[in-house]
Amino acid sequence: MFMEYAVWAAWMPVLAARLLGPLQMTGKQTGWIYATLPLASMISPLFAGPLADQYVDTGCILAFCHGVGIVLLFLAARITKFTPMFVVMLAYSMLYAASIPLVNALMFRHLTDAEKQSPGIFIWAPVAWALIGWLLAGWRNLRKGENDGSDCLKMAAVLSVIMTVVCLIQPATPPMAQGGEAMPMLKALGMLSDTSFAVFIIASLVVAGMMQFYFMGTARFLSDLGASGKNVSAIMGIAQAAQALATLFLLGYFFTNLGPKWTITLGAGCWLLLYLVYTLKAPKGVIVISQVFHGLAYVFFMIAGQMFVNKVAPKEIAGSAQSLIILVTTGVGLFLGTQLAGIVMDRYSAGGKFNWSKVFMVPLLLTLVGLLALVVAF
Repeated sequence: MFMEYAVWAAWMPVLAARLLGPLQMTGKQTGWIYATLPLASMISPLFAGPLADQYVDTGCILAFCHGVGIVLLFLAARITKFTPMFVVMLAYSMLYAASIPLVNALMFRHLTDAEKQSPGIFIWAPVAWALIGWLLAGWRNLRKGENDGSDCLKMAAVLSVIMTVVCLIQPATPPMAQGGEAMPMLKALGMLSDTSFAVFIIASLVVAGMMQFYFMGTARFLSDLGASGKNVSAIMGIAQAAQALATLFLLGYFFTNLGPKWTITLGAGCWLLLYLVYTLKAPKGVIVISQVFHGLAYVFFMIAGQMFVNKVAPKEIAGSAQSLIILVTTGVGLFLGTQLAGIVMDRYSAGGKFNWSKVFMVPLLLTLVGLLALVVAF
């Protein structure tokens, strides 16, 4: 869990600064490169989940994905043009997207009481994200700058080497379903026949998709407020510190006592507050502190959502069920969010400057819609 998110954390928050800055790409081009992971998340989980459920040990699939990813990340760090960057990042994302739900499936498979035990493992995701953000910021401060920004991709590649080894030493996680059974993903999709579950899935698509405004906009937003580029990853790491504490001390309690509905709704509300602060042009110190809301939202919305899916899904399709929620949130949701964010950022920019109040008003309103749907119909 730590290494899976360490790899992601190395490049996701700050790559946009390299694309929009030294490489001089447009908001739309940046959006397409950030769309590679959502695009892949609409495809890879359709194969990865059923493959792990029926045919191949989960740890072996994870090792393959991260092993090949090492080469692709080093290659991406050397590319400066949009088209080859898009192609390489799409190839990498196809592999990484397959690994996200399988890490969760492997964890849930080996726990005896998932609701009580999983927060103690999920906590290592935000810990990794925060530590890597601060490590990258420290590295850039030692070098007295971020240079061309490619160091984030190189760091992700080095971390992928470690992750590949970690995957190879996981406990055996052989398939539980028989190869001749009906497609596990079709069984997972059949869960949508439950109206409440369908509302959860649709709300997840909308609310999670708005995260791309956070990831694509925050680094530049902070820079425009006067934050040094070499410190941006550390500032955004505050969110992961909050996420770690909330995962360890609040997630299990809220999920058990408030139930999935209100825990997940609370997560959507935290994102709503974050976008509100961004929209109101709050002082830089307030913006920095508001990173906490992103960390809390991720815990109570994304992680609680994965726990909810594990709770209601039949065990023989655990991998496919986790793949479904990743397909919806990290796939369709983030892809549409990426496209929307790119269009909105281009629309509300002139002369290299962004009207951030108008940019962040869009995720504010759409997140509000998702939150209301959860309150009324989930």
